Amino acid sequence: MLIGYARVSTLDQNMTAQLAAFKRAGIKNIVQEKRSAVRDRPELDRLLAELKKGDVLVVYKLDRLARSVSQFVRVFELLRSRGVAFRSLTESIETDSPHGRMFLHMLSAFAEFERELIRERCLAGQIAARAAGKTWGRKRYFSESEVAEIVLAWRSGWYLQRVLAEMMGVSIACLRDHIYRHEGRGRWVKRVLRK
Repeated sequence: MLIGYARVSTLDQNMTAQLAAFKRAGIKNIVQEKRSAVRDRPELDRLLAELKKGDVLVVYKLDRLARSVSQFVRVFELLRSRGVAFRSLTESIETDSPHGRMFLHMLSAFAEFERELIRERCLAGQIAARAAGKTWGRKRYFSESEVAEIVLAWRSGWYLQRVLAEMMGVSIACLRDHIYRHEGRGRWVKRVLRK
């Protein structure tokens, strides 16, 4: 059975062109959705769950189904595992033809390439941020001078870490982590050695 999936991103857009293309292709069973590809798409999720072996999912254009190559490949893998074919009217892609299958294999390769590029850009951004002195995560509970005083009190032998933690209103683990950072011990060893 041929099943069409029509989608527009916002409520004020219309899907007239998509519905007309489905009508020309002889597709009567059409699921419509007015949602951005970034957000959850309950109609698409429901449709994917209901598709059976031998069905053909038809879209007007690839970007109506997925926002990125990797997202499209995930949907296609799901369809393939269920024995559901796929067809795009605008791009003339059909998974039940050798050319269509070759195109989808190429898309899989591009999706992997896209993931690698994103990973590389993220790592480069983190390295650049660290080099510029930027930090992320939770702000430190104590300033450098407060930690120095805490370490001095603890090293004097007059205070246990448990007592200092109670006095400062933090957990022992939090206090110990600040002490270790100040002294360059534990998980902070490598960071101190790099400076």
